[in-house]
Amino acid sequence: MHRHLLEVRTAGRGLWDITGPIQAQVRTSGLTDGLCHLFCQHTSASLTIQENADPDVLRDLDGWMTRTVRDGDPAFRHRDEGDDDMSAHVRTALTHTSLTVPVMGGRLGLGTWQAVYLFEHRTAPHTRKVVISVV
Repeated sequence: MHRHLLEVRTAGRGLWDITGPIQAQVRTSGLTDGLCHLFCQHTSASLTIQENADPDVLRDLDGWMTRTVRDGDPAFRHRDEGDDDMSAHVRTALTHTSLTVPVMGGRLGLGTWQAVYLFEHRTAPHTRKVVISVV
């Protein structure tokens, strides 16, 4: 087993491609076949696998999420850190805080157009932590 804590600095809301650093840890592990488990240690950011070829996919996904779960919704009581606080928690609940990707031949077993993204749901920059476990 190989474990690494990846820190991802975001510039605010959006999707951040973290495939490269994850793949580097798979290589470092020396394992050729197994599983790569990813866990985001936050309640206002999440993980997703999405298309990496057309940036419109990411813009559309982020736009849909913004329209669907609005900042400052008057139905939200939790606002300790601003209007984007509770909406970020709801967005995380709608997505994933953990993913498992197969490792095949020493590489992530992603499809041709797939990449792993950290989905930042807050508007301000943050440093997020993702635990990478290769087994």
